[in-house]
Amino acid sequence: MSNPLRIDIVSDVMCPWCIIGYRQLAQALADTGTAHDIHWHPFELNPEMPPEGQNMREHIIEKYGATPAQSAQNRAQMTALGKDLDIDFRFTEDMRMHNTFNAHQLLHWADTLDRKHDLKMALFSAHFTDGRNLSNPAVLADVAGEIGLNRDTAAAVLEDQRFASAVREAQGFWSEQGIRGVPAMVFDRQHLVTGAQGVENYTNILKQLAKTPA
Repeated sequence: MSNPLRIDIVSDVMCPWCIIGYRQLAQALADTGTAHDIHWHPFELNPEMPPEGQNMREHIIEKYGATPAQSAQNRAQMTALGKDLDIDFRFTEDMRMHNTFNAHQLLHWADTLDRKHDLKMALFSAHFTDGRNLSNPAVLADVAGEIGLNRDTAAAVLEDQRFASAVREAQGFWSEQGIRGVPAMVFDRQHLVTGAQGVENYTNILKQLAKTPA
């Protein structure tokens, strides 16, 4: 490919498979030497989640009908996958799921500063490694400040909700494209791949796309 491959990724920072899928893709991109341009887009796994959130284990059991044993097995599987991908999953019994609408607004702001990817990675780590409450505006502003963004501006962005409508519009667009689950990756604006596919599958996808005429 003469031009960088555009990759749109629809995801939520509450989604462990989103960071797993991204890291698998990143490894495949590096292994194939594929020039690329990644664009992150908002998706809320739990738009009705109250401010206090919900215990993650209870949430998974309630939402997906998993048994406690299945939930524990799933977390163990993700932790093992994470080790190979430099993701430090630290699941605990009191870990909580949170609403991420504010997080997506902060990401939209970071995009105006060309720092969206950096903030996205920081938010994944804040949730899955450090167990921080990403529904708390002060915590979100802190994370922004920790990667060198202006903490006061971040707090103001969340206080006045200046990007709320832009985030809703983006969510609506991807919903209209049929996106119902994440991660959802669109290659070259036309090839949709859902779920964490694994390094080998992503590598095959990239090789196939490289053979496809522009």
